[in-house]
Amino acid sequence: MDKLEEIFSLQDELNSRIGVVTQGLDDEEQRKWILNYVRAMQQELAELTDSVPWKWWAKYQEFDKQNARVEVVDLFHFLISLAQVLGMSADDVYDAYLKKNKVNHQRQDSGYSEKDESDSRHI
Repeated sequence: MDKLEEIFSLQDELNSRIGVVTQGLDDEEQRKWILNYVRAMQQELAELTDSVPWKWWAKYQEFDKQNARVEVVDLFHFLISLAQVLGMSADDVYDAYLKKNKVNHQRQDSGYSEKDESDSRHI
């Protein structure tokens, strides 16, 4: 088992332990859990933001790099759960990442002067 597969397995185990089953959800349950995980990630992003001194008017802030790292991992937990709700495996995420990465490079090569999502429909 590679590292990404192990992470997916561990996240599935954790979700099951807290009573969340991400497989076999009907459309309504899928929508519910997508929103739950997106909201959780928004909160984690806010916590990550608060780890970095972003208030230019406040002199008391310090960069909490250790906490920033924890928040990134928290985001990853919820992101993996979201992928699982959408029926994606570690292999699915890896394959989609490779395809989207290629699209992003092609966009940069072409100057990406106009928004057009049609180049990602195959992912």
